[in-house]
Amino acid sequence: MSNLELRLLSSLAKVLPHQCPPARPEKEWLSTLNGEKVSLQLAYLHKKGGREWGRLKIDAPPELTINIRRVRYMHGSISDDYKLDDNYLENEKGGLFPDLLEPIDPNRLPLIPGVWQCCWLDIETRPNTKPGSYAISISVENKNGEVTCTNTSIRVIAADLPLSDIIHTRWFHTDCLAQYYNVDVFSDRHWEIIENFAACAAQHGINTLLTPIHTPPIDTEVGGERLTVQLIDVTVEGDKYAFGFENLERWVEMCHRAGIEYYEMAHLFTQWGAAHAPKIMGTKDGQYVKLFGWETNSIGPEYANYLRQMLPALCDKLRELGIADKTFFHISDEPQLKHMEHYSGAYEIVAPFLKDFKIADALTNYEFYEKGAVSVPIPAVDHIEPFLDKNLPELWCYYCCVQSYEVPNLFLMMPSYRHRILGALLYKYDIKGFLQWGYNFYNCMHSVYPVDPYISTDADGTFPSGDAFIVYPGQDGKPLASLRLMVMKELFNDICAFKLLEKYIGREAVLNVIEGGLQEPLTFKRYPHSEEYMLSLRYRVNEMIEKHSKSS
Repeated sequence: MSNLELRLLSSLAKVLPHQCPPARPEKEWLSTLNGEKVSLQLAYLHKKGGREWGRLKIDAPPELTINIRRVRYMHGSISDDYKLDDNYLENEKGGLFPDLLEPIDPNRLPLIPGVWQCCWLDIETRPNTKPGSYAISISVENKNGEVTCTNTSIRVIAADLPLSDIIHTRWFHTDCLAQYYNVDVFSDRHWEIIENFAACAAQHGINTLLTPIHTPPIDTEVGGERLTVQLIDVTVEGDKYAFGFENLERWVEMCHRAGIEYYEMAHLFTQWGAAHAPKIMGTKDGQYVKLFGWETNSIGPEYANYLRQMLPALCDKLRELGIADKTFFHISDEPQLKHMEHYSGAYEIVAPFLKDFKIADALTNYEFYEKGAVSVPIPAVDHIEPFLDKNLPELWCYYCCVQSYEVPNLFLMMPSYRHRILGALLYKYDIKGFLQWGYNFYNCMHSVYPVDPYISTDADGTFPSGDAFIVYPGQDGKPLASLRLMVMKELFNDICAFKLLEKYIGREAVLNVIEGGLQEPLTFKRYPHSEEYMLSLRYRVNEMIEKHSKSS
C-alpha cells in the first residue's frame, strides 16, 4: 500500500490541513472553450515518515499547456462584529485556509507527514487544438522511488469563449504598492510595479482601474492622510488653477499595454457622506503644499471653484486621450440617507461638467437614484432587491466586508462555490458592472499604517480575511495570485459562456438551464450550497454550446 494518497479535486475545493477532502464520484467534469483557462487541484497526503521531497510529473498531450503552483495555507480570521450563517468552512472564525498560489519546482514537492497539501493546475489549450477529449496523467514519486498515480481528462470544445462585457473593478491601491516595495511614488520602479499588478488584474477579468487623479479619499482616517498618489499636477495663482496631465497620459498608456479597458476617476469627495474635499496637493507660491483636505467644506466656494476649473480641463484631456466613453466618475463612497443634503450639494456642483459621463457610487438607499443624485447606482448584494424591483436601465452591484451573511462574497473562510455563484446571479439579473474595494489594500483600518499581507490577511483585525486584497505582493514586484482570484476569473468566464449559449438558444432558455431542477428561484440570498451545482451547470452549458456550434 502506498504511503502517499492522491486526490484530484475541482478548483472549487478548499482543502484544510487536517481534514480529508471528500471523495468525488468518477465523472468527466473538466471541459473548456477556446481561450479559457481551466483549473483543478491535486490534493495529496504523505501519511507517515519524515519530511521529504517528492517529485511531481504530469503527462499530457502537446495540445495542452499545464502550469503548476503550490497552494499555501494562510491564516484567516473574522471578528464577532460580523453576522455569520452556516455556509462557511468548519473553522470559520479563524485558522489556516488555502489561498496563496506560489510557483513550485515539481522536483521539490513538499511531503509533510499527516498534512493535506495541494497543487493548483491551470490547463490551457494551444492554438488550433482540435476538439475532443484529452487524457492527463499525474504521478508523484517519493524518495524511495515509490510512484503513486492518478488521471483525468479534459474535453476541448470547438467554440471561442467571448470577452466579458461587464465592467469589473476591484479598487487598485497605488499607494500600497509604493509602501510595500519601498519605492518613490511614480518613480520608474513604481510605474513598473503598477503595470505588473494592472496586467495581472486584466488577465483575470478585472477590466477597470481606479485612477488616482488625486489621492483616493477611501478608507482614510478622519483628519488623517494616505500616501500622496496624485496623477494631476496642480499650480495655483490666486483663484486660478493650471493643470498638468503628463502622469495621467502615462497612466493611460500603461493601462493600454496592460489590457485595461475602463477608467474610474478617484472620488471627488470624501467617503461616507461627501462632507469634505479629498487631499489635493499643488504648487503655490513656489511650494508644494496641500490645497484641500479634511479642513475643506466639500460644497464651499473654494473647492467648488477648483472643481469648476479642474473638471473641464480633465474631461477635455479624457476626450483627447480617446477614453471619455470608457470613463466614469464617483461622488462619495457609501453615503447614507443622512448624508443626502451634502451628497446632493456635491452632485449639483459637478453634474454640469459631467453630462457626458456616468456617475456611479456604491450605496444602499434607492432614494439617491430616485432624486437624480447618481446615474448608475451600485447597491450592495444584500440590499439590491429594491433596485431590481425598479427594473433600472443600468444597474451594478458590489460587496465588501459587511456582506457576511447569506450572500456571496470572497472571504478566505467561505467555500469556493459561494464565490463562484456570483456569476450566475450577475447573469440572471443582467447586472452591468461589479465593484469590490480591495484588489491590493495592504493597510490596517483607515490606512493608519501598512500591514504585511502575508502575516495579516484581515487588515490587522479590521475586515474578514480576504476582503482587503485578492493578490499578494511577490518579491520581484509582480503579484502572486490567490485561489480566490482564480475562482473569481472562473465566475466571469461562466457569464461569458452563458452569453455565448444565449446566442444559440435565447436568454430565457439559458435561465431555465441555470435554474432547472432548483427547488426555488436563484437569488442573492438563496442559491445552492454545493460545489456540484456549479460544476455540473458549467459542464452542461459547455455541452449545449458544443451541440449548437456543430449544427450552426
